[in-house]
Amino acid sequence: MQLKQIARDALLKPLQAVSGIVERRHTLPILANVLFEQKGSSLHVTATDLEMQITAVADLPGKDGQATTVAARKLLDLLRALPDDAMLNVEATGSKMTVRAGRSRFNLQTMAAADYPRISLGTDQLQTLSLPQKDMRSLLKLAEFAMAQQDIRYYLNGMLLVIDEGSLQAVATDGHRLSWASLPVAGSYTRQEVILPRKTVLELGKLLDDGDEPLTIEVLANQVRFRFGNVELVSKVVDGKFPDYNRVIPTSHTKLVELDRAELLAALQRAAILSNEKFRGVRVVLAAGQLRIICTNAEQEEAEEELEVAYQGEGLDIGFNITYLLDVLQHLATERVQLAFGDANASALLTMPGRDDYKYVVMPMRI
Repeated sequence: MQLKQIARDALLKPLQAVSGIVERRHTLPILANVLFEQKGSSLHVTATDLEMQITAVADLPGKDGQATTVAARKLLDLLRALPDDAMLNVEATGSKMTVRAGRSRFNLQTMAAADYPRISLGTDQLQTLSLPQKDMRSLLKLAEFAMAQQDIRYYLNGMLLVIDEGSLQAVATDGHRLSWASLPVAGSYTRQEVILPRKTVLELGKLLDDGDEPLTIEVLANQVRFRFGNVELVSKVVDGKFPDYNRVIPTSHTKLVELDRAELLAALQRAAILSNEKFRGVRVVLAAGQLRIICTNAEQEEAEEELEVAYQGEGLDIGFNITYLLDVLQHLATERVQLAFGDANASALLTMPGRDDYKYVVMPMRI
């Protein structure tokens, strides 16, 4: 493999796009490498962790059919350390890759491209939909923070993607809170649900642009393929039954409070400083005309915030994990939020006034 007089960024950008999924320690040493394949006037750069595979294509002409693999992190760190305007000569022969830039020369060990594992694509394409990258990016951001981490209920360690007639929905829950977001999509689709692994969701969020460039989603038998810009991401889906989220979302709460999102967030952030570091509890005390936020800790310290609200109903004293409230308020881009309460033992519902495309449910905790 040979690349002559190429700009540093021409190789760095596709390498950055794929290297996020490369594990530093792996049972298979070759999985620490990225695969370089020359196909006509394009260089295909591929990384995989056996669950997900990302390929980025760069417009770099070379000899067709040549391929090799090299340590992803080492090459990435090396390219980042070179000057921005560096011009590179890259040559891979035998078990070595040589990178030259000006008076600098680096020899990296390579492994055979033939030994590199690949995810074989399923042939049964069930559905395809297309939407702007920024829409998918914002949809993921509204739900991903509620995903579980290392839960024994493995299907919670990911996000449910629901394709329905005219809409695409994202749902995530860790058993203590649930985030549901929806956006309209053009076209008619058969209802279908797939669970994307946590790592796939987080990687997609990093790679998608905040622009109108198109993203194509292809649902296969046990995989999902995302194509956008010069990147293709293929991911296996989680085989499991996601909980019935519609049963979790309250529909009959009568204690409604509308608040300024930034004001509520700031009050919670201040109160959280004196919350119990282990349990992270906060009391929300609702009364006529006011909502009080109270945090205490093991040192008998206390924080109390009082917000003025247009509420004249029955009083309520309810506890929550303050982190779950901070998470949602930090991810919403709305000016105002609405909180709906039942009693002290019922989950609370957070929505955006006048909109039905987002719902956040948080379970109470005893304090």
